[in-house]
Amino acid sequence: MNKKRKANKKIYLLIILMFGIIAFIIGFNKKTIKIDYMTKLNTIEDVNIIKNKYKMKVNTTYEYSEKVEKDKIISQSIKEGEVLTEGLKLDIVVSLGKINKDKLAGDNINELGKVPIMMYHGIRKKTSNSTGTIGGNVDKDGYNRTPDAFREDLEFYYEKGYQMIRLEDYINGKIDVDYGKSPIVLTFDDGNEDNIKVTGLDDNGNIIIDENSAVGILEAFKKKHPDSKATATFFVNGGIFNQKEYNEKILHFLIDNGYDVGNHTQTHLDIKKSTGDKVQKEIAYVYDELEKIIPGKYVNIVALPFGSPYSKSHENFKYVLESNYNGKTYKTEAALRVGWEPELSPFDKAFDVTFLKRCRAYDNNGKEFDIEMVFKNLEENKYISDGNIDTIVIKESDISKLTSTDKDVITY
Repeated sequence: MNKKRKANKKIYLLIILMFGIIAFIIGFNKKTIKIDYMTKLNTIEDVNIIKNKYKMKVNTTYEYSEKVEKDKIISQSIKEGEVLTEGLKLDIVVSLGKINKDKLAGDNINELGKVPIMMYHGIRKKTSNSTGTIGGNVDKDGYNRTPDAFREDLEFYYEKGYQMIRLEDYINGKIDVDYGKSPIVLTFDDGNEDNIKVTGLDDNGNIIIDENSAVGILEAFKKKHPDSKATATFFVNGGIFNQKEYNEKILHFLIDNGYDVGNHTQTHLDIKKSTGDKVQKEIAYVYDELEKIIPGKYVNIVALPFGSPYSKSHENFKYVLESNYNGKTYKTEAALRVGWEPELSPFDKAFDVTFLKRCRAYDNNGKEFDIEMVFKNLEENKYISDGNIDTIVIKESDISKLTSTDKDVITY
């Protein structure tokens, strides 16, 4: 009897096991586990499919190639057959095709040309025909613009073939603009409230930005012209953007959306007329405040208030580049003057990152280095890109002007 029971028990267990296997197979078929593997990428379209499907971060560089035709993929960091999962980083190299020196010459590619650093201050809520001044100037000296004038400025730069780049990228020789396009840098001094005016918070606690403030206008322009690569660097005083309840959110918004923030001293100090201790304290104060809110994410660049001092030989200038205060040392990468004309290419051996000129963004009927005059002059000597951040294309006759570089140099 016991033997029979044991035999029946074995049968029951086998039956249960069989049903379990069948259930597993049915369930597996209902929800098949699919594992995807990387394939050979041939075009940017292939890359975008993989990028969107797996939420990848893609880093793209460009190279000239004698073997791979233009716009095709030369290499990829994730090799064929590797398992694909979400969040991977993919590095690709895209072909610029064969070097055509005749085309480079015909298109006037010139990466030793000049770059305009445009200097703005406030964007005042007035109409251009109500100011009583020339063009879009709010004040007679043109340090402040109307919203409509700033919008027109951006369209003017775009129509002239300029794409915006970060100031920090410019000083470090990372000129990432499309073939045949020219770089332009926008800067704003003083941390005026109307640079990024906050009108409140949305239901998710995000700042609502006045559409007539500088950032509101830039964000709208960015949507209208994605290829403009709209960005700017804002230089603040001790009050940051003078909106105490929103300053922290403002700084995070700027950093998260491709803008930069730099140093303009605590009280808009005239460095030439001050003591060395005061200069160090004021520069240190702003760096400290930024470090508290966006640690390591601001730029170590000072925009000199009033453009002062006007010479690097002034005894206080050394404190702009390196300040010691309260046991801390602050090092500044670059300093900006008020200036009047475009700056040199960062690849020019005469380029001085510590004392950069800027162009005042104002109207003056084409005189005294206003916007019209600056860009008219630039037609003869502007920086025109070959579209490859890793190469420098210049005229053979300009080779003596080129600084030492680890980039590939192409001459025609």
